[in-house]
Amino acid sequence: MRLRALFTLLLAIPLLAACGSSSPSADHTLVLVTHDSWALPKKLIAQFEQESGLTLEVVANGDAGQLTNKLVLTAGDPLGDVSFGVDNTFLGRATSAGVYDGSPTAVDHSEVCVDYDKAWFAAHHLAPPTSLADLTEPRYKDLMVTEGASTSSPGMAFLLATIAYADRVKGLDYSWQTYWKALLANGLQVDDSWDQAFDVDFTQGGGHGDRPIVVSYDSDPAYAIEHGRSLIGVVPDTCFGEIEYAGVLAGAANPKGAREFVHWLLSPAVQRALPGSMYVYPVVKGTPLPGSWAKFAVQPAHVLTVPSAEIDENRDEWLQQWTSITQ
Repeated sequence: MRLRALFTLLLAIPLLAACGSSSPSADHTLVLVTHDSWALPKKLIAQFEQESGLTLEVVANGDAGQLTNKLVLTAGDPLGDVSFGVDNTFLGRATSAGVYDGSPTAVDHSEVCVDYDKAWFAAHHLAPPTSLADLTEPRYKDLMVTEGASTSSPGMAFLLATIAYADRVKGLDYSWQTYWKALLANGLQVDDSWDQAFDVDFTQGGGHGDRPIVVSYDSDPAYAIEHGRSLIGVVPDTCFGEIEYAGVLAGAANPKGAREFVHWLLSPAVQRALPGSMYVYPVVKGTPLPGSWAKFAVQPAHVLTVPSAEIDENRDEWLQQWTSITQ
Protein backbone atom coordinates (compact mmCIF):
# COMPACT_ATOMS: atom_id res chain seq x y z
CA MET A 1 0.00 0.00 0.00
CA ARG A 2 1.17 3.69 0.42
CA LEU A 3 2.67 6.34 2.75
CA ARG A 4 0.96 9.75 3.02
CA ALA A 5 3.10 12.08 5.10
CA LEU A 6 0.24 14.50 5.73
CA PHE A 7 -2.06 11.84 7.17
CA THR A 8 0.28 9.35 8.82
CA LEU A 9 0.58 9.34 12.60
CA LEU A 10 4.03 8.03 13.35
CA LEU A 11 4.30 4.87 15.38
CA ALA A 12 7.41 3.67 17.15
CA ILE A 13 8.78 0.66 15.31
CA PRO A 14 10.84 -1.50 17.62
CA LEU A 15 13.91 -3.21 16.32
CA LEU A 16 13.68 -6.93 16.91
CA ALA A 17 16.87 -8.75 17.72
CA ALA A 18 15.70 -11.95 16.05
CA CYS A 19 12.60 -13.45 14.52
CA GLY A 20 10.23 -16.37 14.95
CA SER A 21 10.90 -19.06 17.46
CA SER A 22 14.35 -17.71 18.30
CA SER A 23 12.81 -14.67 19.97
CA PRO A 24 9.18 -15.48 20.84
CA SER A 25 6.82 -12.74 21.96
CA ALA A 26 5.46 -13.05 25.46
CA ASP A 27 1.75 -13.49 26.09
CA HIS A 28 1.38 -9.77 26.78
CA THR A 29 3.23 -8.74 23.59
CA LEU A 30 1.77 -8.82 20.08
CA VAL A 31 4.07 -8.38 17.10
CA LEU A 32 2.44 -7.00 13.96
CA VAL A 33 4.23 -7.56 10.64
CA THR A 34 2.98 -5.04 8.11
CA HIS A 35 3.91 -2.62 5.33
CA ASP A 36 5.36 0.87 5.63
CA SER A 37 1.95 2.53 5.25
CA TRP A 38 0.49 1.05 8.43
CA ALA A 39 -0.94 3.92 10.46
CA LEU A 40 -3.79 4.15 12.94
CA PRO A 41 -4.36 6.90 15.52
CA LYS A 42 -2.22 6.53 18.63
CA LYS A 43 -5.27 6.87 20.86
CA LEU A 44 -6.92 3.97 19.08
CA ILE A 45 -3.82 1.80 19.51
CA ALA A 46 -3.62 2.75 23.19
CA GLN A 47 -7.25 1.79 23.67
CA PHE A 48 -6.64 -1.62 22.10
CA GLU A 49 -3.63 -2.18 24.33
CA GLN A 50 -5.55 -1.16 27.44
CA GLU A 51 -8.58 -3.33 26.68
CA SER A 52 -6.60 -6.37 25.54
CA GLY A 53 -3.70 -6.15 27.98
CA LEU A 54 -1.33 -6.49 25.02
CA THR A 55 1.59 -4.33 23.97
CA LEU A 56 1.67 -3.86 20.20
CA GLU A 57 5.03 -3.95 18.47
CA VAL A 58 5.18 -3.08 14.76
CA VAL A 59 7.63 -4.48 12.22
CA ALA A 60 7.35 -2.72 8.85
CA ASN A 61 8.60 -4.36 5.66
CA GLY A 62 8.28 -1.99 2.72
CA ASP A 63 5.43 -2.22 0.23
CA ALA A 64 2.85 -5.00 0.03
CA GLY A 65 5.04 -6.90 -2.41
CA GLN A 66 8.09 -6.69 -0.16
CA LEU A 67 5.94 -7.64 2.82
CA THR A 68 4.67 -10.71 1.02
CA ASN A 69 8.20 -11.75 0.06
CA LYS A 70 9.33 -11.49 3.69
CA LEU A 71 6.33 -13.45 4.97
CA VAL A 72 6.92 -16.21 2.41
CA LEU A 73 10.62 -16.44 3.27
CA THR A 74 9.82 -16.75 7.00
CA ALA A 75 6.71 -18.96 6.70
CA GLY A 76 6.45 -21.24 9.74
CA ASP A 77 9.13 -19.24 11.60
CA PRO A 78 7.52 -15.80 11.37
CA LEU A 79 8.76 -12.35 12.26
CA GLY A 80 5.73 -11.86 14.47
CA ASP A 81 2.25 -13.02 15.40
CA VAL A 82 -0.09 -11.31 12.97
CA SER A 83 0.21 -9.65 9.59
CA PHE A 84 -1.70 -6.84 7.93
CA GLY A 85 -1.28 -5.53 4.38
CA VAL A 86 -0.98 -8.42 1.92
CA ASP A 87 -3.45 -7.59 -0.84
CA ASN A 88 -5.39 -9.64 -3.37
CA THR A 89 -2.64 -9.32 -5.98
CA PHE A 90 -0.21 -11.19 -3.68
CA LEU A 91 -2.58 -13.19 -1.45
CA GLY A 92 -2.38 -16.43 -3.41
CA ARG A 93 1.39 -16.51 -3.09
CA ALA A 94 1.20 -16.03 0.67
CA THR A 95 -1.49 -18.65 1.24
CA SER A 96 0.15 -21.26 -0.99
CA ALA A 97 3.38 -20.80 0.98
CA GLY A 98 1.60 -21.56 4.26
CA VAL A 99 2.06 -18.06 5.70
CA TYR A 100 -1.21 -18.02 7.64
CA ASP A 101 -2.74 -20.09 10.40
CA GLY A 102 -6.23 -20.24 8.90
CA SER A 103 -7.86 -18.01 6.33
CA PRO A 104 -6.88 -14.32 6.28
CA THR A 105 -9.57 -11.66 6.76
CA ALA A 106 -10.38 -8.76 4.44
CA VAL A 107 -9.97 -5.46 6.32
CA ASP A 108 -10.17 -2.66 3.73
CA HIS A 109 -10.40 -2.01 0.03
CA SER A 110 -9.47 0.61 -2.51
CA GLU A 111 -9.15 0.87 -6.27
CA VAL A 112 -5.89 1.53 -8.09
CA CYS A 113 -6.63 3.98 -10.91
CA VAL A 114 -4.97 6.32 -13.34
CA ASP A 115 -5.28 9.81 -11.79
CA TYR A 116 -4.51 13.21 -13.23
CA ASP A 117 -3.80 16.77 -12.09
CA LYS A 118 -6.84 18.87 -13.02
CA ALA A 119 -5.03 22.15 -12.47
CA TRP A 120 -2.11 21.17 -14.73
CA PHE A 121 -4.38 20.16 -17.61
CA ALA A 122 -6.45 23.32 -17.25
CA ALA A 123 -3.33 25.48 -17.23
CA HIS A 124 -2.01 23.76 -20.35
CA HIS A 125 -5.37 23.84 -22.16
CA LEU A 126 -5.23 20.10 -22.71
CA ALA A 127 -8.13 17.71 -22.21
CA PRO A 128 -7.25 14.95 -19.73
CA PRO A 129 -7.27 11.30 -20.82
CA THR A 130 -10.54 9.41 -20.57
CA SER A 131 -9.39 5.80 -21.05
CA LEU A 132 -6.41 3.49 -21.01
CA ALA A 133 -6.25 3.74 -24.79
CA ASP A 134 -5.78 7.52 -24.60
CA LEU A 135 -2.56 7.15 -22.62
CA THR A 136 -0.65 6.01 -25.71
CA GLU A 137 -1.63 9.08 -27.75
CA PRO A 138 1.14 11.56 -28.65
CA ARG A 139 -0.58 14.46 -26.84
CA TYR A 140 0.16 12.66 -23.53
CA LYS A 141 3.80 11.91 -24.31
CA ASP A 142 6.12 12.16 -21.28
CA LEU A 143 3.21 12.99 -18.93
CA MET A 144 2.65 9.71 -17.07
CA VAL A 145 4.39 7.95 -14.20
CA THR A 146 3.59 4.54 -12.75
CA GLU A 147 5.04 2.21 -10.14
CA GLY A 148 6.91 -0.94 -11.07
CA ALA A 149 4.84 -4.12 -11.10
CA SER A 150 7.63 -6.11 -9.48
CA THR A 151 8.27 -3.64 -6.64
CA SER A 152 4.91 -2.06 -5.81
CA SER A 153 1.37 -3.25 -5.13
CA PRO A 154 -0.28 -0.41 -7.09
CA GLY A 155 2.21 -1.09 -9.88
CA MET A 156 1.15 -4.73 -9.91
CA ALA A 157 -2.50 -3.70 -9.82
CA PHE A 158 -1.98 -1.45 -12.85
CA LEU A 159 -0.31 -4.28 -14.74
CA LEU A 160 -3.32 -6.47 -13.94
CA ALA A 161 -5.64 -3.68 -15.09
CA THR A 162 -3.90 -3.59 -18.46
CA ILE A 163 -4.10 -7.39 -18.71
CA ALA A 164 -7.84 -7.28 -17.99
CA TYR A 165 -8.24 -4.45 -20.51
CA ALA A 166 -6.31 -6.29 -23.20
CA ASP A 167 -8.38 -9.42 -22.57
CA ARG A 168 -11.53 -7.35 -23.13
CA VAL A 169 -10.36 -6.25 -26.60
CA LYS A 170 -8.29 -9.30 -27.55
CA GLY A 171 -10.46 -9.86 -30.61
CA LEU A 172 -8.78 -6.77 -32.05
CA ASP A 173 -5.39 -8.50 -32.20
CA TYR A 174 -4.31 -6.64 -29.08
CA SER A 175 -2.20 -7.73 -26.13
CA TRP A 176 -1.09 -6.18 -22.86
CA GLN A 177 2.50 -6.57 -24.00
CA THR A 178 1.75 -4.47 -27.07
CA TYR A 179 0.01 -1.90 -24.90
CA TRP A 180 2.99 -1.58 -22.54
CA LYS A 181 5.39 -1.15 -25.43
CA ALA A 182 3.17 1.67 -26.67
CA LEU A 183 3.09 3.27 -23.20
CA LEU A 184 6.88 3.19 -22.96
CA ALA A 185 7.27 4.56 -26.49
CA ASN A 186 5.04 7.42 -25.36
CA GLY A 187 7.40 8.32 -22.53
CA LEU A 188 5.95 6.38 -19.58
CA GLN A 189 8.17 6.69 -16.48
CA VAL A 190 8.39 3.65 -14.17
CA ASP A 191 9.28 4.25 -10.50
CA ASP A 192 10.08 1.71 -7.81
CA SER A 193 7.42 2.83 -5.35
CA TRP A 194 4.16 4.70 -4.88
CA ASP A 195 5.97 7.21 -2.65
CA GLN A 196 8.33 8.14 -5.48
CA ALA A 197 5.63 8.23 -8.15
CA PHE A 198 3.01 10.22 -6.23
CA ASP A 199 4.89 12.26 -3.65
CA VAL A 200 7.87 13.17 -5.84
CA ASP A 201 7.09 12.87 -9.56
CA PHE A 202 3.36 13.63 -9.72
CA THR A 203 2.64 17.35 -10.14
CA GLN A 204 0.03 17.30 -7.35
CA GLY A 205 2.10 15.20 -4.94
CA GLY A 206 3.95 17.98 -3.18
CA GLY A 207 7.37 17.26 -4.62
CA HIS A 208 7.16 19.69 -7.56
CA GLY A 209 7.10 16.79 -9.99
CA ASP A 210 6.63 17.15 -13.75
CA ARG A 211 4.23 14.25 -14.41
CA PRO A 212 0.52 15.20 -14.31
CA ILE A 213 -0.70 11.60 -14.79
CA VAL A 214 -0.02 8.98 -12.11
CA VAL A 215 -1.10 5.50 -11.14
CA SER A 216 -2.58 5.89 -7.67
CA TYR A 217 -5.96 5.48 -5.95
CA ASP A 218 -9.61 6.39 -6.37
CA SER A 219 -9.53 8.14 -3.00
CA ASP A 220 -6.99 10.73 -4.18
CA PRO A 221 -9.56 13.37 -5.18
CA ALA A 222 -10.28 13.72 -1.44
CA TYR A 223 -6.56 14.25 -0.79
CA ALA A 224 -6.07 17.50 -2.72
CA ILE A 225 -8.84 20.02 -2.01
CA GLU A 226 -8.54 23.73 -2.75
CA HIS A 227 -11.32 26.29 -2.41
CA GLY A 228 -13.87 23.54 -2.08
CA ARG A 229 -12.79 21.70 -5.24
CA SER A 230 -10.67 18.64 -5.84
CA LEU A 231 -7.49 19.12 -7.86
CA ILE A 232 -7.20 15.44 -8.79
CA GLY A 233 -9.33 13.54 -11.28
CA VAL A 234 -9.73 9.82 -11.95
CA VAL A 235 -9.62 8.42 -15.49
CA PRO A 236 -12.75 6.29 -15.98
CA ASP A 237 -12.46 2.54 -16.63
CA THR A 238 -8.81 2.34 -15.52
CA CYS A 239 -9.38 1.07 -11.98
CA PHE A 240 -8.39 -2.29 -10.51
CA GLY A 241 -9.91 -3.42 -7.20
CA GLU A 242 -7.44 -3.94 -4.34
CA ILE A 243 -8.27 -5.61 -1.00
CA GLU A 244 -5.97 -5.76 2.04
CA TYR A 245 -5.98 -8.72 4.42
CA ALA A 246 -4.93 -9.50 7.98
CA GLY A 247 -4.20 -12.95 9.36
CA VAL A 248 -2.66 -14.94 12.17
CA LEU A 249 0.80 -16.10 11.14
CA ALA A 250 1.57 -19.82 11.20
CA GLY A 251 3.96 -20.49 14.08
CA ALA A 252 2.97 -17.31 15.93
CA ALA A 253 4.10 -17.09 19.56
CA ASN A 254 0.85 -15.37 20.50
CA PRO A 255 -1.93 -16.73 18.25
CA LYS A 256 -4.64 -15.82 20.76
CA GLY A 257 -3.61 -12.17 20.77
CA ALA A 258 -3.28 -12.26 16.98
CA ARG A 259 -6.88 -13.43 16.58
CA GLU A 260 -8.04 -10.70 18.94
CA PHE A 261 -6.16 -8.12 16.86
CA VAL A 262 -7.73 -9.28 13.59
CA HIS A 263 -11.18 -9.09 15.19
CA TRP A 264 -10.36 -5.57 16.44
CA LEU A 265 -9.48 -4.42 12.91
CA LEU A 266 -13.12 -5.01 11.95
CA SER A 267 -14.46 -3.02 14.90
CA PRO A 268 -16.46 0.15 14.17
CA ALA A 269 -13.76 2.42 15.62
CA VAL A 270 -11.00 1.01 13.42
CA GLN A 271 -13.14 0.83 10.30
CA ARG A 272 -14.11 4.49 10.73
CA ALA A 273 -10.46 5.45 11.19
CA LEU A 274 -9.15 3.72 8.06
CA PRO A 275 -9.95 6.44 5.48
CA GLY A 276 -8.25 9.24 7.40
CA SER A 277 -5.33 7.10 8.56
CA MET A 278 -4.44 4.93 5.59
CA TYR A 279 -6.60 6.36 2.82
CA VAL A 280 -8.51 3.16 2.15
CA TYR A 281 -12.19 2.32 2.30
CA PRO A 282 -13.55 0.28 5.24
CA VAL A 283 -14.63 -3.23 4.32
CA VAL A 284 -17.56 -3.31 6.76
CA LYS A 285 -20.63 -2.07 4.94
CA GLY A 286 -22.43 0.89 6.46
CA THR A 287 -19.31 2.40 8.00
CA PRO A 288 -19.61 6.21 7.67
CA LEU A 289 -16.99 7.98 5.56
CA PRO A 290 -15.36 11.33 6.34
CA GLY A 291 -17.18 14.29 4.82
CA SER A 292 -14.45 14.99 2.26
CA TRP A 293 -14.57 11.38 1.10
CA ALA A 294 -18.32 11.36 0.73
CA LYS A 295 -18.04 14.52 -1.38
CA PHE A 296 -14.85 14.05 -3.40
CA ALA A 297 -13.59 10.45 -3.37
CA VAL A 298 -14.49 8.54 -6.51
CA GLN A 299 -15.65 4.93 -6.33
CA PRO A 300 -15.78 3.73 -9.94
CA ALA A 301 -18.92 2.10 -11.26
CA HIS A 302 -16.86 -0.41 -13.24
CA VAL A 303 -13.68 -2.05 -11.93
CA LEU A 304 -11.25 -4.16 -13.95
CA THR A 305 -10.62 -7.58 -12.41
CA VAL A 306 -8.51 -10.69 -12.93
CA PRO A 307 -9.54 -13.89 -11.09
CA SER A 308 -7.26 -14.76 -8.18
CA ALA A 309 -6.60 -18.23 -9.58
CA GLU A 310 -5.47 -16.69 -12.86
CA ILE A 311 -3.17 -14.28 -11.03
CA ASP A 312 -1.62 -17.12 -9.02
CA GLU A 313 -1.10 -19.25 -12.11
CA ASN A 314 0.44 -16.53 -14.28
CA ARG A 315 2.03 -13.98 -11.92
CA ASP A 316 5.65 -15.10 -12.37
CA GLU A 317 5.37 -15.33 -16.14
CA TRP A 318 3.61 -11.98 -16.40
CA LEU A 319 6.25 -10.30 -14.25
CA GLN A 320 9.06 -11.83 -16.29
CA GLN A 321 7.47 -10.56 -19.49
CA TRP A 322 6.79 -7.15 -17.97
CA THR A 323 10.41 -6.88 -16.76
CA SER A 324 11.70 -7.82 -20.21
CA ILE A 325 9.55 -5.12 -21.80
CA THR A 326 10.32 -2.32 -19.32
CA GLN A 327 14.07 -2.82 -18.86
